[in-house]
Amino acid sequence: MVTMYRQIIFAAVLIFTTSCAVQGVNHGALAGNTLSARSVLETSPLASLAGSETDLSSFDMLDVSPEMAAFLDEKVDSNDGQNEQLKQLAWAIMRSGEFSLVYDDLTGTATETFNRRRGNCMAFTNMFIAMARELGLDARFQEVDVPPNWSMSRGSFLYSQHINVFIDLKQGRTREVDFNIYDFDHELDSRIISDDRARAHYFNNIGAEQMLNGETGLAYAQFRHSLLHDASYAPAWINMGILHRREGQADFAEVSFLEALRHDATPQLDVSRLTRDAGWLPPRQDDNSLVAMSNLANLYEEQGETELARGYFDKVHSHRMKNPYYRYQMAELAFEEGDYEAAIGDLKYAIRRRKNENEFYYLLSLSYLMDGDREEALEWMQKAEDVAQLNSEKERYSHKLDLLQSLDKN
Repeated sequence: MVTMYRQIIFAAVLIFTTSCAVQGVNHGALAGNTLSARSVLETSPLASLAGSETDLSSFDMLDVSPEMAAFLDEKVDSNDGQNEQLKQLAWAIMRSGEFSLVYDDLTGTATETFNRRRGNCMAFTNMFIAMARELGLDARFQEVDVPPNWSMSRGSFLYSQHINVFIDLKQGRTREVDFNIYDFDHELDSRIISDDRARAHYFNNIGAEQMLNGETGLAYAQFRHSLLHDASYAPAWINMGILHRREGQADFAEVSFLEALRHDATPQLDVSRLTRDAGWLPPRQDDNSLVAMSNLANLYEEQGETELARGYFDKVHSHRMKNPYYRYQMAELAFEEGDYEAAIGDLKYAIRRRKNENEFYYLLSLSYLMDGDREEALEWMQKAEDVAQLNSEKERYSHKLDLLQSLDKN
């Protein structure tokens, strides 16, 4: 699994993160709500909590420190070609053992990551791109569509996303640089993004961390700055909505969630039709739009709009039940609760939709084993070993197979 950084775009309750001129739609959903997206960024009552120290206009997440420049002078030969310089930089940071960059959940600037020698994929990508550009390389940010990955932290569900480095070496030669390059799947969908989009990722992630820490004003300033860099970045709108909902600002929260849906829709969509009516929703519902809908449903339920809330809840449940990774998560819960029949059903559905996920086969094998069917357990463990890509995983499943076979002999 590729190493990721976490966005807090959680869906409340049961399920699980230039220009000021943001042209928002006047959704007018909650009674008397005439706010727009511009209102969220310009007139939110949370702005007064931010304080004067949150001026982020001169902030540079790609700043190269003198120590970084000296490191490049020592490790990279300026007389070599671009391909050789890229190899030297990657070796110095990722493989030499001297730099010893360690993964953790910290989001950081290029300089902070260089000094700490720690960080997540956002931090690593900031540092690598800053140093590559210092060498004159055409280095850009790239979003990567990894399978959904949710985890818990301080009572909130975190959704992990991935970002890495794309290098254009000209003459048709390109390279991708990833923090966890040995596990990186080059068949995953990806797209090159602008620096502004990358900054939207960065400020949204910092804001999410501050929101978890209860620093409402600072979090608002970060989310706002994220959206000033890219007003179409749905995760920042979702987090902006969560923040306002937590602070009792239902009207601002609603506009933020609807704005997330508006920007998560297909480009051909007539966004003027996007209202509180849960009977009409964007045709492409990925994790961002589903999270936005979940939060809208909870918001409407809190406001006594039970029928409207139910419409959104039903939409979310219907689409999530078609997601093989969501069904895998349901299977994990069923397994923990001892409902092995339910786990088996969810895992078989997940495998029909995604046939190359060895963890699906592994949990299915365990579910059959706990349900008393060793023959099926052996068969699915063998398939887990067949599907596994890494030698370490194959060895793990091979060892489990040996154990299962020894049980049959006893």
